[in-house]
Amino acid sequence: MADAKVIPFDDDRSRGSRGAGSRRRGSAAEPAPVGEGPVGEVQPLPVRGAAAQDPAPEPEEPDESPGARPAAEGGGEDGGLERRVAAGLSFLRRRLTGDYEVDDFGYDAELTDQVLMSLLRPMYEKYFRVEVKGVENIPAQGGALIVANHSGTLPLDGLMMQVAVHDHHPADRHLRLLAADLVFVLPVVNELARKLGHTLACAEDAERLLAQGELVGVMPEGFKGIGKPFGERYKLQRFGRGGFVSTALRQGVPIVPCSIVGAEEIYPMIGNSKTLARLLGFPYFPLTPTFPWLGPLGAVPLPTKWTIQFGEPIPTDSHAPEAAEDPVLMFNLTDQVREQIQHTLYKLLVQRRSVFF
Repeated sequence: MADAKVIPFDDDRSRGSRGAGSRRRGSAAEPAPVGEGPVGEVQPLPVRGAAAQDPAPEPEEPDESPGARPAAEGGGEDGGLERRVAAGLSFLRRRLTGDYEVDDFGYDAELTDQVLMSLLRPMYEKYFRVEVKGVENIPAQGGALIVANHSGTLPLDGLMMQVAVHDHHPADRHLRLLAADLVFVLPVVNELARKLGHTLACAEDAERLLAQGELVGVMPEGFKGIGKPFGERYKLQRFGRGGFVSTALRQGVPIVPCSIVGAEEIYPMIGNSKTLARLLGFPYFPLTPTFPWLGPLGAVPLPTKWTIQFGEPIPTDSHAPEAAEDPVLMFNLTDQVREQIQHTLYKLLVQRRSVFF
């Protein structure tokens, strides 16, 4: 039987029949059978860049799209829902067991962030559609006193200002409002106000909060501003005796003027029943086009468009604490703050296209 002739796979003839761009899969030529030499010497293919070698497999890039998160991260929307449910149950457990903290004034930061602000936010964003300007004028740290105009028959302007600072300030600051005595004698309202961080409008409480580096809000017009007739809308009332200026001077904190447009029209006050006010112990009893004629439905505020603008801070640290006893300085600073708020109100009213849009 004639000897078989071994034809190597990498012979020049077979190589010539391949495409020039094909890759080499083996690392050596087929060995010849024992006892027989190779018919011809096998030459390796010339290396042509990286095509001569199989590239190492590259690791696959993880898919970062929201719908392709790994199951280990919570399984997408189901995982997010589970986390929210777990957080809610944990919150309820702490509430039921009393495992939460409040400060000396009754402020409950956790309840405010997770519940109370969430309840106020739809009114702030969807109903009044509040536009905030100049929030960067509020200091990022340390004490400061925000002084705002007061209007609207019911004190919703203070709550909306509190949400504005909470949601828009880059340092996530909380505003501690000074409220009238009436707030703290009303059932339910008293407890909620304390939880939100409100405290009595007195110099002692204000100075304690400012000394702790808190952001404090005050509306010096008081009931004179919130209960004024609709015909006097956006005309600032007297700013008391300048007690807020004295507090700021003693603590050396800046005063930030704040102007609020839109609150005046939510309950257009066309009358005041002083008899009912005396019987109920209220400073005024408002009569509006809808209240009390429509009953509870008349208590629904009109959906006006709001603007809240924080002005440039007025520094007080250049004065000594004893300057708080100087009546001339107190009068000048009080007038400066009031005039700045009034001027900004007029400017915002000129820029406003409509009460409701």
